[in-house]
Amino acid sequence: MDDIVIQLEELQQAWLPLVIQYGSQVLLALVTLLLGWWIIGRVTAAVQRLLEKRNVDRTLHGFIGALVGIGLKGVLIVSVAGMIGVETTSFIALIGAAGLAIGLALQGSLANFAGGMLILMLRPFRAGEYIEAQGVGGTVDSIQIFYTVLKTPDNKTITIPNGSLSNGNVINYSRQPTRRVHLDIGIDYGDDVKKAREILLGLAHSDNRVLKDPEPAVWLVSLGDNSVNLSLRMWTKTDDYWGVFWEMLEQTKEAFDQEGISIPFPQRTVHVVAPPAAD
Repeated sequence: MDDIVIQLEELQQAWLPLVIQYGSQVLLALVTLLLGWWIIGRVTAAVQRLLEKRNVDRTLHGFIGALVGIGLKGVLIVSVAGMIGVETTSFIALIGAAGLAIGLALQGSLANFAGGMLILMLRPFRAGEYIEAQGVGGTVDSIQIFYTVLKTPDNKTITIPNGSLSNGNVINYSRQPTRRVHLDIGIDYGDDVKKAREILLGLAHSDNRVLKDPEPAVWLVSLGDNSVNLSLRMWTKTDDYWGVFWEMLEQTKEAFDQEGISIPFPQRTVHVVAPPAAD
């Protein structure tokens, strides 16, 4: 029994200083990690507020904030590793090797990161603009490190990888200050084309949202199977595009009804063949 007590005392004398030394280091490293993580969150939020105060393009807010957060967290992890006795040079080399392996495994994510950088440098679109790309359309909500987020008019969220977005076609509907409205209307072959043209031009000139330069124009664009097809073309501010389009369409129908100009629609004549009479 005495031998066991003596062995325990020897173990205590051998290990207790080590536990006190390294336990305090681990505890200090843990406190540093938690405190540093909290400070990084505050710094990232402060960077976001600074960008807003300096009127930096909103497109950059999320991207820069994410980069700052990732960079500071990487420095914090290396510092905490050094506090618990890990060789920082070896640790950095280990991180580099792990980063290479992860990079090879996540080539698509790296392509998305590079695509995000290209989008921010070339600026094919900004936050708040309406675009069509990769078969979908919506207003750009934010450009993240790997993805771009769109909001559709019916409030759906679409996430597009930056890699495919930077390498594909992008239609930006909001970049130019003005847009041309096309309103295609078909009239009956028996109606007066000149009269229909005068009505359409009168509607365009009476709307203050329609620009005077370039002037509105009406063209006969085709002779269809059932109608003579006219196209009213007018320029308006980009923000007024859809309001002008929908309201002018309704006003055209009402004006044509009042002036006796018909808008034809496809019709079919059905011949009913009577069955042969029974003998």
